Amino acid sequence: MKLERLTGEETLARAAELIDLYRVSFDGPPWYEDGYGAADFARRLTVDARRPGFTAVLAGQDGEPAGFGTAWPTPRPFPAGRAYDRVRRLLGDEVETRLVGALEVDELAVGPHARGRGLAARILGLLCGDAADCWLLTAPKAYDAIRLYERLGWRRLTGPAADVVVFARSS
Repeated sequence: MKLERLTGEETLARAAELIDLYRVSFDGPPWYEDGYGAADFARRLTVDARRPGFTAVLAGQDGEPAGFGTAWPTPRPFPAGRAYDRVRRLLGDEVETRLVGALEVDELAVGPHARGRGLAARILGLLCGDAADCWLLTAPKAYDAIRLYERLGWRRLTGPAADVVVFARSS
């Protein structure tokens, strides 16, 4: 399995691969993304790839994409919109001290054909690299993802009743 780090421009040049992989990676439980979800991801990717500090990791085997991750440093002040409002509601002003400036992992996807081989951990490791602090969020019913983050030593910042699960890692 080959992993490569991509800049924003390189990511945009390979956006079709990421969008197709997004579609098959999130079409089942707990996500149930459909064509509209993939189209929304495509729109977000076009904007996100231009963010300062954006980086991506693309994994492939035999010329076929198998997984990817995207990330960028969280700007100050802590953003609004998307899932940011829910994170602020759950963590309060702690977002300014714990999440602002940290590397924000926005997407982590592994295609069904490549699961169960440790690929998500490898992508996440390369994506976060030498970043002192990282954070991400997932759905409460994304049990496999939650187990992965816990196994890798990420700390859960939200309680069990939260409508979104926020994890952080400090080196």
